[in-house]
Amino acid sequence: MRPTRSLRLIFACLGLALALLAGPARAQDIPGLIQSMGEASLRELGGIVEELAATGDSAVAPALEALAEGDLYVNEADGRVVIVTRNRMYDPVTQEEIGPAADADLSRIRINNSLRRDVAAAIGGLTLMSDNPSVRLSAARSMRANPSEENLALLDEALAAETDATVRGAMETAHAVTVLSLADTSIEDKRAAVPVVAQNAGREAITILNSALGSAPDALAADIRSAIAGLEQERAIWAALQNVWFGVSLGSVLLLAAIGLAITFGVMGVINMAHGEMVMLGAYTTFVVQDVIRRNAPELFDYSLAIALPLAFLITALIGIAIERGVIRWLYGRALETLLATWGLSLILQQTVRSIFGPTNRQVGNPSWMSGSFEFYGLAITWNRFWIVIFAIAVFAALLVVLNRTSLGLQMRAVTQNRRMASAMGIRTPFVDAMTFGLGSGIAGLAGVALSQIDNVSPNLGQGYIIDSFMVVVFGGVGNLWGTLVGALTLGVANKFLEPYAGAVLGKILILVLIILFIQRRPRGLFALKGRAVES
Repeated sequence: MRPTRSLRLIFACLGLALALLAGPARAQDIPGLIQSMGEASLRELGGIVEELAATGDSAVAPALEALAEGDLYVNEADGRVVIVTRNRMYDPVTQEEIGPAADADLSRIRINNSLRRDVAAAIGGLTLMSDNPSVRLSAARSMRANPSEENLALLDEALAAETDATVRGAMETAHAVTVLSLADTSIEDKRAAVPVVAQNAGREAITILNSALGSAPDALAADIRSAIAGLEQERAIWAALQNVWFGVSLGSVLLLAAIGLAITFGVMGVINMAHGEMVMLGAYTTFVVQDVIRRNAPELFDYSLAIALPLAFLITALIGIAIERGVIRWLYGRALETLLATWGLSLILQQTVRSIFGPTNRQVGNPSWMSGSFEFYGLAITWNRFWIVIFAIAVFAALLVVLNRTSLGLQMRAVTQNRRMASAMGIRTPFVDAMTFGLGSGIAGLAGVALSQIDNVSPNLGQGYIIDSFMVVVFGGVGNLWGTLVGALTLGVANKFLEPYAGAVLGKILILVLIILFIQRRPRGLFALKGRAVES
């Protein structure tokens, strides 16, 4: 009479315990045991699997995994048992490559579902008892994903010997998930498993508990519903915090795009419709730098942004100075003419870039340190957004230093507050205007470098941010950097909270309507500048 599955599992665990005492002696039988699989019947395969599990040697796990997945074959030419993957043959013990499988006469070693479950239990027992904590952790997570009755005895034995806190937590979670998924476990055990799953199963906890709720008796259903309600409330809080992070990351992008405009608009009173094209030129500078690096020094790719930043600032600052000296200085005091002139310049710059680089999007890659994501207390944060937020803060702080600690900054603030008085005191206002326009354009170029990491680089890149930039500047207070910061973050967070309910387009329309209503009450924005010229 064939032993039941439970008896075989008990025998396997006993054999595994004995193998821990006599592992070296049994390890010598591993090649012979694996080789004997080639001519074994299904019943004999079950005994061989038990004997391999009893060795306690994790080296047999690849052969057992190959058996379960249908990758274990017999080479009819020499009768040798081999693993076949990707049309190559490997030794099942040493994992060394033997040769191509296409030229061999192979016969697959077949198993049934019952034996496949025994193999899974044997593999779980071997990996749970591994000396490597990462292997034990992986085994526990695998058992959580595929709960079965055979796992309970293995997990109980492993938990009794486990000392690593992380691995132990994963094993306890796998044990709790298995208890909830089985029909023949007691209500007391299931009730004890519910809080373990709720606390440790992460984002899968609600799914696991909902699955258990479908077959739970009334005595247990209340506990599961209470746990699910608590998890849903906690998830709602984390979702709100996640939206705040998304809003901050969007606000940092708006801050980079708008901060240069806040300077030129605030100091010079120029409505610069070509500001978005400065952002676009900064992005294309990044593309050109990366293209040169890819062609000539690919090992420097991770430093491409560090090289692109000063180049983008210099190029866009010089173009900004040229625009101010060649066009803007003849139009001061004529707001409509400056708007039309800069709009024409924006079209010229777009067509120039389109003629040089083409109308299609250009690929700008992320360096390795800006790729991927990480979790921070349950918040999913991508590295590129994280570094853009840090970069925006650094640019804002550097600009504060320039405006408050340098002679150029002092002159810019003087011109902002009272241009005529500043000129009468000997400040060269044309020079200040040119440097201000150059500084604002250079910062827009820096914004383009950052935006190239999260948006498509195309001739129309700047058009997507010019309206938002003006909204940020007007809402925060024209020419006030702190107002620009608060305005950018406020609009970014508000956008992310409105989008799930109103959609992206309608959300922006609502934001625009709210800003119009706000400006009617406070025409100078959140933080109005003070000065005779401003007040007049």
